[in-house]
Amino acid sequence: MLKDIFMGLSQNQFLNNAAKKYGLKMGAQSVVAGTNIPEVIKSIKELNAQGISCTVDNLGEFVFKEEEATAAKEQILKVIEAINENQVDAHISLKPTQVGLDIDYSFCLNNVREIVHQASRYDMFVNIDMEDFKHLELTFNLLDELSMEFDNVGTVIQAYFHKASEYLERYKNFRIRIVKGAYKESAEIAYQDKKDIDANFIKLIEWHLLNGKYTSIATHDHRIINHVKEFVKENNIPNDQFEFQMLYGFRKDLQLSLASEGYHFCTYVPFGNDWYGYFMRRLAERPQNLNLVAKQVFNKKTNTIIGVAAGAFILGRMTKSNKKKSR
Repeated sequence: MLKDIFMGLSQNQFLNNAAKKYGLKMGAQSVVAGTNIPEVIKSIKELNAQGISCTVDNLGEFVFKEEEATAAKEQILKVIEAINENQVDAHISLKPTQVGLDIDYSFCLNNVREIVHQASRYDMFVNIDMEDFKHLELTFNLLDELSMEFDNVGTVIQAYFHKASEYLERYKNFRIRIVKGAYKESAEIAYQDKKDIDANFIKLIEWHLLNGKYTSIATHDHRIINHVKEFVKENNIPNDQFEFQMLYGFRKDLQLSLASEGYHFCTYVPFGNDWYGYFMRRLAERPQNLNLVAKQVFNKKTNTIIGVAAGAFILGRMTKSNKKKSR
């Protein structure tokens, strides 16, 4: 129930626009690494100093105008330049809709091509993030076309899809990030039960570790992480064939522990003013995420999931109230 509420909130364009005006409020500052490039570079340097690499996501959603997509592309190009100039250990993650996929496919392809080309000049990897199911095949099409020109591009496979194994085998020769999946999808195309998703997630990880090029294992679940540790040991899979990934701001101690054990570790680092949709999906994913944010937003007496949900509700009410006053 609460997951559905936050997923609904994440898709609310009105609240998304309002959130930009309030900055990183309601705990978002704990999971978003700043609103500008200098701030995100500072965060990357801090993580690098602890033996952790980064993948950087310039947040942005609800892009339906060419000028907005072009602005997003230019910002990502600036991030690439900043990563190179500061010589930090980081690469790029991008969402195709942010650079025009909902506007025109060819327009989007040209934007992504420019980004991948610029990154290739610095031997920098670009991960094309997956979004909801309606964008899945279009995103695969982007990858197919770009891979004919560049070798520094990969994508994401979401374990909750019934056909995830087919997708993974189709792209086994690419660097792939395997995730459970963060969007609300129908039972016709995606598993709904957590046990089914977890089982498929492990199945995909094991298959790609044995058959794929390079595997990014994106999870905060220590049980799955421990399973992977045993699996790679039993199958003599070298550490340079995979990495663990977690989101910025979550399970920091575990992130540091894995890096200190000698595993390749990469933190997914989001930044920017357009943080709202990303933040709401993180709240929707796991009860642990809600509790973590609550601890940083409310005092101990109000440290409840209801408190976080109330915060989201208050943001909406504040926005509507201000809109009425401005009329």
